[in-house]
Amino acid sequence: MEMSTFPASSSASHYDFAANFFLDVPTLTKPHQRWRLAFKAIYSTRALLSLLINKKNQFLTHLSHSPSYTALDINDHDYTDSIVPFSKLNLDTLVAIVKEKNLGILDQFGGIHGVASTLKVDYKNGINGSTEDVTRRSNVFGSNTYRKPPAKGFFRFVVEGFKDTTILILLVCVVLSLGFGIKEDGIKDGWYDGGSIFLAVFLVIFVSAISNFKQSRQFEKLSEKSNDIRVDVIRDGRRQQISIFEIVVGDIVVLKIGDQIPADGLFLDGHSLKVDESSMTGESDHVDINGDQNPFMISGAKVADGYGRMLVTSVGINTTWGEMMNSISRETEEQTPLQARLNKLTSYIGKVGLAVAFVVLVVMLVRYFTGNTQDEKGNREFNGRRTKFDDVMNAVVGIVSAAVTIVVVAIPEGLPLAVTLTLAYSMKKMMADHALVRKLSACETMGSVTTICTDKTGTLTLNQMKVTEFWVGEEALVTDGAFKVIEPSVLQLLQEGVCLNTTGDVCRSNSGTVPEFSGSPTEKAILSWAVLDLGTDVDEVKQSCTVLHVEAFNSEKKRSGVLIRKKGEKAICVHWKGAAEILLALCSSYFDRTETAKPMTEGERMKHEQIIKGMAAKSLRCIAFAYKPISEVEESRNATQKLEEDELILLGLVGLKDPCRPGVSKAVEACREAGVNIKMITGDNVFTARAIAIECGILRADEDLNNGTVVEGVEFRNYSPEEREEKVDTIRVMARSSPFDKLLMVQCLKEKGHVVAVTGDGTNDAPALKEADIGLSMGIQGTEVAKESSDIVILDDNFNSVVTVLKWGRCVYNNIQKFIQFQLTVNAAALVINFVAAVSSGKVPLTAVQLLWVNLIMDTLGALALATEQPTKELLEKPPVGRTEPLITKVMWRNLIAQALYQVTVLLILQFKGMAIFGVEEKIKDTIIFNTFVLCQVFNEFNARKLEKKNIFEGIHKNQLFLGIVGMTLILQVVMVELLKKFANTERLNWGQWCASIGIAALSWPIGWVVKSMPVSDKPFFSLFKH
Repeated sequence: MEMSTFPASSSASHYDFAANFFLDVPTLTKPHQRWRLAFKAIYSTRALLSLLINKKNQFLTHLSHSPSYTALDINDHDYTDSIVPFSKLNLDTLVAIVKEKNLGILDQFGGIHGVASTLKVDYKNGINGSTEDVTRRSNVFGSNTYRKPPAKGFFRFVVEGFKDTTILILLVCVVLSLGFGIKEDGIKDGWYDGGSIFLAVFLVIFVSAISNFKQSRQFEKLSEKSNDIRVDVIRDGRRQQISIFEIVVGDIVVLKIGDQIPADGLFLDGHSLKVDESSMTGESDHVDINGDQNPFMISGAKVADGYGRMLVTSVGINTTWGEMMNSISRETEEQTPLQARLNKLTSYIGKVGLAVAFVVLVVMLVRYFTGNTQDEKGNREFNGRRTKFDDVMNAVVGIVSAAVTIVVVAIPEGLPLAVTLTLAYSMKKMMADHALVRKLSACETMGSVTTICTDKTGTLTLNQMKVTEFWVGEEALVTDGAFKVIEPSVLQLLQEGVCLNTTGDVCRSNSGTVPEFSGSPTEKAILSWAVLDLGTDVDEVKQSCTVLHVEAFNSEKKRSGVLIRKKGEKAICVHWKGAAEILLALCSSYFDRTETAKPMTEGERMKHEQIIKGMAAKSLRCIAFAYKPISEVEESRNATQKLEEDELILLGLVGLKDPCRPGVSKAVEACREAGVNIKMITGDNVFTARAIAIECGILRADEDLNNGTVVEGVEFRNYSPEEREEKVDTIRVMARSSPFDKLLMVQCLKEKGHVVAVTGDGTNDAPALKEADIGLSMGIQGTEVAKESSDIVILDDNFNSVVTVLKWGRCVYNNIQKFIQFQLTVNAAALVINFVAAVSSGKVPLTAVQLLWVNLIMDTLGALALATEQPTKELLEKPPVGRTEPLITKVMWRNLIAQALYQVTVLLILQFKGMAIFGVEEKIKDTIIFNTFVLCQVFNEFNARKLEKKNIFEGIHKNQLFLGIVGMTLILQVVMVELLKKFANTERLNWGQWCASIGIAALSWPIGWVVKSMPVSDKPFFSLFKH
C-alpha cells in the first residue's frame, strides 16, 4: 500500500492493521478475491472518513494550502495465512516427502530447515505446545490415529449362536412342533411345546451372546491400552512424555535404541542412527539415517542403534503405518493352547453324547412304533393305521427334539466360554495389579511357570539412581562440592565426558532455578550429580564442543563413546563412559585430582579394582569415565570408523546406589514356597550382583557362594552344552551377562523341561523374551521392541507384580479346572439318567426345555460363577503344574465320579420308585426329578469352588458374583416350577416335596467332605487328557 505522508499524529495507528492486511500473499480463488476487494474498499473508505471527522480542520487546511493528496493503491492480495495458519501449505506435498522418500520435494521446501520453518517449528525448542497450538495442528494435519474397522456388534454374536448345528436341528424341531401343535390344538394351546423350546433356545443363545459381547469389548479396551505408547517429545523447550495418539505435525520426537517411530518424519540431528524397517518393507537390513542422503523416517519402524531427533511431517492415516493399519481387518481371534485342548475335549464328549442320543432316538422310535408307549391316560400311543398322521409326526418330533436336546446338554460348549470368561476377568484384574496382558495364552501358561529369570535394575530395585561415591585416582571425594578440590583441567574433562557422552538432557524452566533431568535413571543420576555437585553448565559445555562421532551404549559392550573437538581448536579427543572394571582394563594411566597423569601399573590397577569391589559390596553400580587425546593425523579415520579404546586415561569413578524395592524379599520367598526358582540376570559386576541378590533374598548371606550359584556371563557362555545343562539348575545369579547369555540360559532351562518366564526391557532382550514360555517386558523402562516381543507388560516394572501375575496364572488354570469338574458332573448325570430312562421306559424324565435350562445353568451361569473366583494364598503353596500334568487331575476325577454317582443313583431311584415314595402321579414325579437335578447342580457348584479343601465356604463372601448367580438360579428355578407350568412342562410342588428336593441336593456337601478325605495316588489316571 502506498500513501502520501500526513502530518504526524496519533491517527497514524489507524493504518497499522491496513499495512499488515495488504501484504503480498498467494492469490485466492475468484469468489474469495471479490469478497477481499469489497472488504478492502470499505475499509479504505472508513479509514478516510475517520481521518476527515477526527482531523477535519487540519485536513481542510492541508487541502486549501497544498495540492498534495492521499492515494491508496489497493493490491489484490491475500491475507489468509495470518488468519488461517498453514493455509499456504500443500498437505499432499508434505506427506509425499517421507512417503515417497523424495529428496526433490524436500529441496523445494528448502531442506529440513525449510520444512521446520514452514511448520513454524523452532529447531531447538520444538512447537509452542499450548492447547491452542496443538488443537490447531491436529485440525489442519489430522490426529495420530487411524480408523479401525467396526467391532463385532451384539447382533453378530446372536447370529453366530444360531449357526450351531445342534441349535439349528432344535429350531427345525421347533417349527415342526409349532406346526403340528397348532394344527391339532389350535393357536391358543398348540404353541406351548414348540414355543417353549424356542424361548429356551433363544435364552441360552442370548445369555451367551451377552457374555461374549462383554468379553469382546473388554479385549478391545485392553488392546487400545497396549497400543498406547509413551513418546518423548520437545515442546516449548521442555522434553516431556506424551501418548503416541497426541503426536501432531511439527513435534520434535526424541528417539533412542528400541523406540518405535511414532509418525512419518525427517531426521533433525543425532548419531549412529539405524532403523529396522522390516515391519513395513520386509527388508531385514538396518537402514542408516542421516541428514544428507536419507533423512526419511517412517512410522512403525524401530530404532536399531544410535539416537536422534525427528521432525514429524505427517500423522495418522497420512503415514505409511496408518494406511496399512487402516486396511487391516480385526477378525483375528487368538485361540489359546488351553482353549484348543478344551475344544478337543468338547469334541470327544460331544461324540459320546451323540452316540447316547442316537441310541435313545432309536430305542424311543422302536418303542413308539411297536406300541410300547402310552399317553397320559394310559392308552397306547401308536395303533398302526388308526393313528393320525399328525399324532405320529408330533410324537416323532418330540422324540427327535428330546434326543437332540441330550446332545445339546452333552456337548460342554461352556468349556471354551469358561476359558474366555476367566481370561477376560483375570486380564481386567491383572490390569489393576499393574500387568497388561498382550497375549491371552500367557494368562494360563503363567500358572505353569517353574523358573523366573529376572533383571535386577528397576525390577528388583527401585531404579532411582543416585551418585553416592566419587573417586579421582585413589582418593574418595565428597560428592557435594567436589568441584572445589579438583584441578580445573580434570574437572573440565569430567564435565565434557558427562555432558557430551549422554542420551539424557537437562532443562531449566523459566520460572524456577531447579533443573529438570530426562533420560534413563542412570543418565539422570549422572547428569544430576554433574550439574548439582560439579557445578556444570550443560548447555555451555555442549556449545563449546563439536561432536564428530558417537558409539551408542549397548548391553554387550557395556560402554558408550564420543569423539569431540573443541570449537576454535584443532585437537580432538575421545571420551568413554561405562562399566568400571571394563574401562579400567582399557586404561594405561589415570589422573589424580592434581592433574597429574600417573601410569596404571599392576599395583595401581589392583588398588582401583579393590575400590570397585568395595563400592560393589555396598550394592553400588560402578561407572568409570576415561578419555584419550587423538592426533590430527588420526582424525579423519576416527570420525568414520570405530573410536579408539586403548591406552585410555582414567578420569574418575562414580558409585550409583539403587535401593531394593520394598517387599521384594517377601515376593522372592513367596516364589520359593510356590516351587518357582528365581534367577537374577544382570549386567552389573559379580560383586554388585551378589550384594543385591543377598539383599533381595535370592542368595543367603551365610551360604557358600563359591559352589556355582553365582557365575559371570562369559563363564556360562564358555561352558560346553553338557556342562551348562548340568549346572543351570544350581545357578541363581548371572553377572556381567549379555542378552545372548540370557537367551542361552532360557534355551538350556527349556531343554531340561522347565517352564520359563523371563523379564526384559532392552531391544537386545527381544530374542530371550520370544524364546521364553512367558516374556515379561517392563512398562516404564522397556523399549517398544521388548514390549512387542513379550506376552505380558509389567506396567510398574516391579517384581511384586511378576509374583501377582504368577498368582493370577495359577488362578486361571484352577478356575478352569473347577468348571471342568462341575460341568462334567452335570454331563455324566444327565446322559446316564436320560439314557437309562429312555431304554427302560421309553420316556425321558427331563424334557427338552428342562435340559436347555440345565444347559443354561451350567454353561453360562456356572462358567460366570466359577470363572470369577479370586486368587488365594493357597495357590502359591502348591508346586507349579508343569508341562506334563494332565488337565483333569485324579483329584478332579475322584470328586467328579463321586458326585455323578450320587446324582445318578438318587435320580434313578426317583425315576423308578418316586411315584410310590411320594405317592404322586407321574408328572409331579418328573417335576421332582427335574427340581432335584437342578438343585444338585446348585449345591455342587459350592463343592466345585474348592478342589481339595474341605471348607468350601472359605472366602465366599468375597465373590459376590458367585452368590448373586446362585441366588438368581434359585429364584428362576422356583419360577420355572411354580409359575411356568406349560412353558417348563412342570407341576407345582408342595412344601414337603420342595424340602425333599433340597435335602437330597444338600447331601452332596457332606458327600463331598467325605470324598475329599480319601487320598489319591500319584499314578496318572488318563493319558488322554495330558498336554
